[in-house]
Amino acid sequence: MSSEILIAQTTIDDDEQAKTLARGAVEARLAACAHIDQPFTAIYRWQGAIETAQEWRISYKTTADRLPELAAWVAETHTYDVPEWITLPVTGGSDEYLRWVVEETSVQ
Repeated sequence: MSSEILIAQTTIDDDEQAKTLARGAVEARLAACAHIDQPFTAIYRWQGAIETAQEWRISYKTTADRLPELAAWVAETHTYDVPEWITLPVTGGSDEYLRWVVEETSVQ
């Protein structure tokens, strides 16, 4: 079961927008849950300049089946021109938790 579970991540520069991105995905059953990390400092190159910003990371727990819809929803809802979007495979975990992720992302 663990091979079908993924963690997808994005970042945003606004606490309320982070909550909107997290809650909306869970409400739509695109993710079983979403964690919002404490704000951190991001340093990156954007349009030829080195930028420094405060950002919040949102980590979604989802399934491979729901990932395309989650990715499309985040891209549409996100305020960045080029939002971070990376996915990480879950290679293990408790059977109960992994089953819960599958159940909570199933279309009802």
